[in-house]
Amino acid sequence: MAVKPIVLYSENEAALRKKSEPVRVMNRHVKKIIRDLKDTLLHCDNGIGLAAPQINIHSRIVAVRLNSSAEGEGNLDPPIALVNPEIVESSREERDFDGCLSFPGLFAETVRPHYLRVKGLDERGQPFDRVFEGFDAVLVHHEIDHLNGVLFIDRVTRPEDLYTVREDEEGNIIRVPVTMGK
Repeated sequence: MAVKPIVLYSENEAALRKKSEPVRVMNRHVKKIIRDLKDTLLHCDNGIGLAAPQINIHSRIVAVRLNSSAEGEGNLDPPIALVNPEIVESSREERDFDGCLSFPGLFAETVRPHYLRVKGLDERGQPFDRVFEGFDAVLVHHEIDHLNGVLFIDRVTRPEDLYTVREDEEGNIIRVPVTMGK
């Protein structure tokens, strides 16, 4: 059973909880949404994924920057868009880092698949069937959750898995547990 942090929900919870509708036609409007998502990711220092519901558009579109890691290492690929992404296979569930641009400064350890096969459309409207592995699978799974109104905090199963970070006296980044309200 997931932990429900009462005071931690974004002020835009209703918009984030709404399920997204499939894209029916790849028109100028959809291409503009894709451009906006990709541009936002390029200009966001700590963002590697963004779903349309996070900007209050309830279409099944996400943008991701692959080749990242839970430690923030790696040379990120340019953003790509996944339209109407559908998980057709998943496995290798493991505990890993999770965070979200909709909850700045809040992080968790959650269990997500580290192998994901996804079908959908690319940003040109062409069908794809692609495998994502490792942290890329975690990222894509997180963004697809957004399309279904599921937030990363819903996947927190233990209160001690929810945390913020800060620098200690020596300048090291440390985890600070989030205390739960009653």
